[in-house]
Amino acid sequence: MDRIDYRRLVDFAAAVYMDGGVPDEDARLLADTLVQADLWGHQSHGVLRLGWYLDRIKNEVMTPVTVPQFEVDAGAVAVINGRDGVGQVLAHRACREAVRRAKKHGIAAVGVHSSNHFGTCMYYTRLGALDGCVMMLTTNGGPAMAPWGGMEKIIGTNPWSVAAPAGKYPPLLVDMANTGVARGKIYLARNKRLPIPLGWALNCNGEPTTDPQEAIDGIILPMAEHKGYAIAVMVDMLSGVLTGSGFLSAVHSPYRTTEKSNCGHLMVAVDIEAFQPLDQFQSRMEDFLEEIKSVPLAPGHDEVFYPGEIEAANDVRHRREGLHLAEDTLTSLKTIAAETGLCDTLPFSA
Repeated sequence: MDRIDYRRLVDFAAAVYMDGGVPDEDARLLADTLVQADLWGHQSHGVLRLGWYLDRIKNEVMTPVTVPQFEVDAGAVAVINGRDGVGQVLAHRACREAVRRAKKHGIAAVGVHSSNHFGTCMYYTRLGALDGCVMMLTTNGGPAMAPWGGMEKIIGTNPWSVAAPAGKYPPLLVDMANTGVARGKIYLARNKRLPIPLGWALNCNGEPTTDPQEAIDGIILPMAEHKGYAIAVMVDMLSGVLTGSGFLSAVHSPYRTTEKSNCGHLMVAVDIEAFQPLDQFQSRMEDFLEEIKSVPLAPGHDEVFYPGEIEAANDVRHRREGLHLAEDTLTSLKTIAAETGLCDTLPFSA
């Protein structure tokens, strides 16, 4: 299979969502978030998910036309009722609102409730970093892990992200789930028909497994044992309890396409200029990253990378060379094209 041009992939994904009733601008945003994940090398959050969001629209658990409602509008603080709209659209709005308010007040926090899954956290925190802010985003998700010491999954992977501009270097981008691995990576392993490493998950009987489907049906293990569990709880409190959204078992994953998500997000923006001149911060970030990269290499390593550096390099390469997607993902895209009558816009030969 030839590599796929990312621009054609965005056009196809946007056309699929427009066909599903999503307004043109929102459809292109939704498509861009998915393809950007593929460009970064995170296919677990890329067009593999195209059909999931489409099914959620068809099943009327995600509203194609997003009409957010501000329930709190208090200067540096805002709370948005997402009204079951498209998660990407709501997260993008929250990002822009947080930056705008931080530029006025120095720091701002925007909560979103009654939202949907929005793809990768770093897509949005990166936007804030490019606008001269340090950005933090938390979100909760459907049950994936059990409380430490328990055997019932009620806690999501609950990812979070922090981003900052870095002068002449690509932004510092931290984006991670609190499980040892994002659940999407287990779905990707299933799509590639590969086993998963031991230590990622337990099956329904509480036994370690290398079978992706057993992992999906079972329990994903937290990163760093009890510490990952504790961070996931904190993220759920910020994203769910504080924003007025669902939390723990009241949140449903995007894979469950007949259930409303009920997830929440918290976006915090810090205007760097409120702390120090932006140019000074950028210079200090360059020094910061250069010191990280200058340490002696451990055996088996050719380079030290800072968070976000590998993704930036992947992005450049994939935009130049094109994308190679898993066979099951290609099959899914073909099926969607046939069902929507968009075979002519499919970015590869069927």
